[in-house]
Amino acid sequence: MRTKSKIRTTLRADVTASFVVFLVALPLCVGVAVASGVPAELGLITGIVGGLVTGLLPGSSLQVSGPAAGLTVLVFEAVQAYGLGVLGVLVLCAGVLQLAMGALRLGRWFRAISVAVVQGMLAGIGMVLIAGQVYTLADVEAPSTGPGKLMGLPALGAELLTSGTALTAAGVGVGTVLVLVAWPKWKRAAKVMPAPLTAVALATAVTVVLDLPIARVRVQGLLEAVQPPGTGDFAALASFGVPATVLAFTLIASAESLFSAAAVDRLHDGARTDYDRELMAQGAGNAVCGALGALPMTAVIVRSSANVAAGARTKLSRVLHGVWLLLFVAALPAALGMIPVAALAGVLVHAGWKLIPVRELVPLWREHRAEAVVLAVTAIAIVGINMFEGVLIGLLLAVVKSAWEISHVQVESEDAGTELPLRVRVTGNATFLRLPKLLDQLEALPPARTVELNLSGLRHVDHACGMALAAWEEEHNSRAGKVASPSARSAGAGRAPM
Repeated sequence: MRTKSKIRTTLRADVTASFVVFLVALPLCVGVAVASGVPAELGLITGIVGGLVTGLLPGSSLQVSGPAAGLTVLVFEAVQAYGLGVLGVLVLCAGVLQLAMGALRLGRWFRAISVAVVQGMLAGIGMVLIAGQVYTLADVEAPSTGPGKLMGLPALGAELLTSGTALTAAGVGVGTVLVLVAWPKWKRAAKVMPAPLTAVALATAVTVVLDLPIARVRVQGLLEAVQPPGTGDFAALASFGVPATVLAFTLIASAESLFSAAAVDRLHDGARTDYDRELMAQGAGNAVCGALGALPMTAVIVRSSANVAAGARTKLSRVLHGVWLLLFVAALPAALGMIPVAALAGVLVHAGWKLIPVRELVPLWREHRAEAVVLAVTAIAIVGINMFEGVLIGLLLAVVKSAWEISHVQVESEDAGTELPLRVRVTGNATFLRLPKLLDQLEALPPARTVELNLSGLRHVDHACGMALAAWEEEHNSRAGKVASPSARSAGAGRAPM
C-alpha cells in the first residue's frame, strides 16, 4: 500500500510539473522561432522533440530541453547566410557530433571551459538579442549586424515618434515586459500561471479585442513546417563557413546544456547528471530536429528550474510537457495566429536581459578582475564581430590569462667568491609570457661576472624560454670574459718579471 501511495504521489507531482513546464515553454518556443527568422511551428517541433526524445533518454532526469534564446542569434545568421533548408543540415551534423563526443566520454571536459567565457558568451548573446528584438518590439525590420543594430537605435526612436503603428506595437511589447517583471512578485498567482504565458496571453487578448493593426505570428501548420533537408542542402557542407557554423552550434549547445545540468543538480537532491549520457541525449535530440528541419535544442535553465520548483520527481514530467505541446499544436494551431509579434519580442528582450550577469559583475570585478575582463571581452567581441569568433577570442584570452597566472618565475643568485662564476638559480614556471621580465632580472646581474645558470628548479620551461635563456647565458659570459681580460692583462703588466 505504501508503495502504491508513493507511486501515486510521484505521478501526481510529475503531471502537475509537466503542465507548468508546458505553460512556460509554449511562448518561449514560439518566440525563439520568430526571433530566429523561421516559422513559429519549428520552435514548437524542437520543444516536442526535447520532451519526447531527449526527455526519455538518460543523463539528467529533471532537466528540460528545447529551443533556447542562447542560440537565436547564431540561428538567425545561419538562416540569412545559407537558407532555411540548410538549417536542418547544420542541426543534424551538430547532433551527430554531440553523439560522438558523448560516446568518446568528452562530456565531462566541458566543465573545464572557463565560466567567465560562458557568462561572456551568454551576455553577448543577450545584448545582441535585445538590440535586435527592440526593433521587432516596434514592428520595424532590424539591421543585420550587431554594430548596425546599435547604430540604428536613433532611427528607431524617430520611427516611434512618427509612426502610430510602431508606437502601438511598442506599447504592447513594453507592456509584455512589465508584466514579465511584475507578475512573479505576485507569488500566489505566479504558481498558477507562469509569467511568460500570462504576459503573452494578456497581450494577445488586448490585440484581439482592440483589433490593433500590428504584426501577428504567421501560421502554416505543423506538417507543412516540417521540411527535412534534401540532398542539395547537404552540398552546402562544402561551402566556406558552414563547418565552422556546425562547430559553433555543437560547442555552444553542448556547453549551455551541460552548464545548465550543473545548475539544475544544485536545485534538487535526486540523482546527479551523467554528463556523457546527457551529451548523447542532446545529440540524439538535435539529430532528430535536424532531420525534421527544426531549430537546434539545448537544455534550458528557465524550463528546468520551473520543472524542479513545480515538484517534479522523475523524467516523466519533461516527457509529458512534450506531449502537451504536441496536443496544443494539433488541436489549436489557429491560436498561434492571434499572438502579436511584439509580445514575443518583449518575452525575448526580458530573456536577453536575464542572460547578462548584471548582479555578478561588480563582485567579480572586485574579487577576480582578470575573469571580469575575459567576460567583458567575450561579450563585446560577440556584439562587434560574430558569435563564433567572439567565443574563440574569449577562450583564447582565458587560456592566456591562465598561462600568465601560473607563470611565476624567481631568480636567485649565490656568490661563492669573485674568482668563481656567479651561481644563478631560476625556479617556477618559465613561459614566453614571463620572458621579458625574466630577462630584465638577469640583465641586472653584474656584467663583469660570468654566470652559471641552473634551471633544475623550473617545473616547466617552454621552448621559447629555454632557447632565450641558453642564448642569454652564452652572450653574457662572452661579454663578461671580454670585460675581465683587459683587467687581467693590466694586472700582469704591473708585475715585476721573474
